[in-house]
Amino acid sequence: MPAPTYKNYIPRNAITLVEELLDDKSIRIVLKTERKTKHGDYKRLSKHQHQISINTNLNPYRFLITFIHEVAHFEAFQKYGYGIKPHGKEWKSVFQHMMLPFLRPDIFPKALLPILAQHFKNPKASSDSDMKLAITLKQYDNANEKVYVFEIPEGDRFKLYNGKVFVKGKKRRKRIECQELGTQRLYLFNPIAEVEHLTA
Repeated sequence: MPAPTYKNYIPRNAITLVEELLDDKSIRIVLKTERKTKHGDYKRLSKHQHQISINTNLNPYRFLITFIHEVAHFEAFQKYGYGIKPHGKEWKSVFQHMMLPFLRPDIFPKALLPILAQHFKNPKASSDSDMKLAITLKQYDNANEKVYVFEIPEGDRFKLYNGKVFVKGKKRRKRIECQELGTQRLYLFNPIAEVEHLTA
């Protein structure tokens, strides 16, 4: 049985478009198991070798968005040089241009399309930075026990993937202040960080 490729993880109707996008690009594609701190990344291995890696635990729509996000890094650096900011205006322009052909109802669910259209007016460094998009994308994940930090009542406890337990505190401007029980140290959490709610 052949090993899985990126084609196993994206919507079927996007495969031809992705193949056209990758044509003549010297990009090595690496599939990774879940990484807690990122969905994917781009690396320049040498002058003529490049690599993108994508987590395979992503749902097909998040996988496709992440995939194009990383290819856009390659394209932006090729077009504008390596002096540009990784998520600056050049990358945003390339990412917008590359995603446009994919924003179709035979690739993405109709409920997701207007949210994607709004997001790509000014794409962020991570889809997780767009709260509305992240929440909508989560609906297409496999069922799990995780919830977002913003959904937990203030004063309740929650646990991270590494076993550390926190108490949810007050919301600041964009982050939520939480105290780790083990050390009593305060940390600022992204409201849409996925955690395990401890109800007992």
